Amino acid sequence: MVRGLVGWLRRDLNRALTAGAARTPLDPPGGALWLSTWAWSSLAVGLTLWLACGYHAGFAALNDAGALYPDWVWQWLTSIGGEGVPFVLCLFFARRYPRVFWALVLAGLVAVAFSRGLKPLFDAARPPAVLPPDSFNLIGPLHRRASFPSGHATTAAVFFGVLVYYVRWSELRVLLVLVAVLVGLSRVAVGVHWPVDVAVGFWGGALAAWIGARLAARRPALATDAAVHLALVTLCGFAAVGLILGDAEYAQARPLLQALGWAALGYGVLGYLVSPLLRGLAAPRLTR
Repeated sequence: MVRGLVGWLRRDLNRALTAGAARTPLDPPGGALWLSTWAWSSLAVGLTLWLACGYHAGFAALNDAGALYPDWVWQWLTSIGGEGVPFVLCLFFARRYPRVFWALVLAGLVAVAFSRGLKPLFDAARPPAVLPPDSFNLIGPLHRRASFPSGHATTAAVFFGVLVYYVRWSELRVLLVLVAVLVGLSRVAVGVHWPVDVAVGFWGGALAAWIGARLAARRPALATDAAVHLALVTLCGFAAVGLILGDAEYAQARPLLQALGWAALGYGVLGYLVSPLLRGLAAPRLTR
């Protein structure tokens, strides 16, 4: 009985991954164009600010504008750009869209190399290390170093960028880009990044999303490899547990992150274990 159920779970997952991969084209129409436009537009904005007005350009105006809204809005938005959150969100669609999930994993690796590689190379000072404490709005912890580029903006561009690459509707693509932009701007609103950091983070993240999607297209079989898929999903599950049990960097975002962790973990358990087991128990050949 137990061995039969385990075998059923394996076959059920293989069927789901095969069907899920068939839903997603390797090279969706317009995906590369959207990402390249986003990437190079972001780089143009960053270079224009930097060359025309200096590295700190635009911070005061955006930070002052952000102060008009409640702190919790920016704390929620900025928490979405945390490195673990996108992997937790993957639990909601990894089984149904394994090719998108695989592209996100590859894009994430490229983005980590980009962000973690440039931060120590430049070691730029953040606003709290440059500006007087009472001259700008600071929300949450005080960070002083490793400002360039914004890791949260990079993460947001990677996650939403991969989704932009694969979705079919222009309206949804616009919405995803807008959410990513708000996540990036939240880093200026909470007072820990310059706009140039955010723009360059978007550039690197959008490029990483495109690279991840292209690498996934070159190795499509791994998207439907059950062992690889389960290993990655398990890591996403641990990330969800981390959101539930860990301390949030921004206190007002903690309830949101905990709710997200519980929802993603529950959805993952339901999709990968409970529902397939119920189908397996109902299959006549497993009850013999």
